[in-house]
Amino acid sequence: MKFKGGTTMADIRAFHAMRYTKSAGEAKELTCPPYDIISEAERAAFLERNPHNVIRLELPRGEEPYKTAGKTLHTWLSDGTLRCDKDAGLYIYEEEFKTDVDHGEVRSLKGIVCLVRVEDFSAGVVLPHEETLSKAKKDRFELMKATNCNFSSIYSLYQDEKGETQKRIDRLSAGTPYCEFSDGLVTHRLWIVNDKQALEAFRADFAPRKLYIADGHHRYETAIHYRDYCRENAVWAPGSEFVMMTLVDMAHPGLVVFPTHRLVRGIEGFSAEKVLESCGEYFQIETLADKSEIAPRMKNAYDAGQKAFVFVYKNGDRMNYALLILKDAAVMEEFMPEKSEASRGLDVSVLHTLILERALGIDRENMASQKNLTYTRDLNEALSTVESDEMQCAFILNPTRVEEIGAVAAAGEKMPQKSTYFYPKLITGLVMNNLETPVED
Repeated sequence: MKFKGGTTMADIRAFHAMRYTKSAGEAKELTCPPYDIISEAERAAFLERNPHNVIRLELPRGEEPYKTAGKTLHTWLSDGTLRCDKDAGLYIYEEEFKTDVDHGEVRSLKGIVCLVRVEDFSAGVVLPHEETLSKAKKDRFELMKATNCNFSSIYSLYQDEKGETQKRIDRLSAGTPYCEFSDGLVTHRLWIVNDKQALEAFRADFAPRKLYIADGHHRYETAIHYRDYCRENAVWAPGSEFVMMTLVDMAHPGLVVFPTHRLVRGIEGFSAEKVLESCGEYFQIETLADKSEIAPRMKNAYDAGQKAFVFVYKNGDRMNYALLILKDAAVMEEFMPEKSEASRGLDVSVLHTLILERALGIDRENMASQKNLTYTRDLNEALSTVESDEMQCAFILNPTRVEEIGAVAAAGEKMPQKSTYFYPKLITGLVMNNLETPVED
């Protein structure tokens, strides 16, 4: 869709969602987290609870996994396990959760699930913020070819200074949800909106907006690839010009972004002393007494707007923790002159450029291949891998701010992989999109 002046704008649509029927079982037994955070043991546990769990479609196994997923989908549509809604609608989705499982505050996050017209990034409508890995895109593309479906939703953010869309969402979800269940950590709720006047109002809301991908970069790039594949090969998939997205206000108070910590391994001649010596040129270095100081000192730095990391390493059998605080952010202009101020100011940019590349020799190609670098959002896991000598050292980060994500995307740039971890993840299997279903105007 375009403005009169020719500027491309976001085109959202209601759709006939593919959903489980009551005969399949309870929603909490049929849904699962995104495929890329599920272990094989967890996959088996989902199927043990209910053999119709969406994991059979989203993460198929066997000699010909994609073909198997296609056959399973055909069977479930034929026997009534799955059915596409008769009326086109938008789906209001809410997650209620604790920011920390044990003692965190309770928050809720609410947005809409809809279709969004697939646009090339160059159109400036749907904007990425993070680099992707080719292996994951190939896997998702083969699954789409075999099933013609979006089983999981892309998670995107939008800007709405007046909050009008969120007010509409809240009004339309004031009543009892169509579906509500807890997976033990998150309570999920779903409302269905079929009223045509409301649908048109939502569509008008998004007409002048850009959408910022929060989670699902691989899936969106795969959607572009699949759209082009269908065009070039005359594949009958009327829905291939659109992709399923969950849209959330960038200013929503329920948004939570966790940091993703960096773990380092396999560096020849690794020396913590040399790393600290190299860091001394650009960072103020302070030794922490023990691991209990990490969280509060990192929070203090975050609240003060400082670029800070905790360098975790061993000296003999003793664990060591060094707080690194960047002395002068202006130095990043020297090392990243081609990038915007938004990109230069990211914590991950500072870490990757001044420490991982300069002090440890881990270049961008190495980072992408994960030869010497891996990731975790779990602080305790980061510490334990160093203590057990599985990793040579770790760097503890603060979370990326939501406004930083928007600023980098708006600048037409991307963050390194694993720069953000939005929590909680969107559930898979509650609402799905069958690309063989025509999209209504």
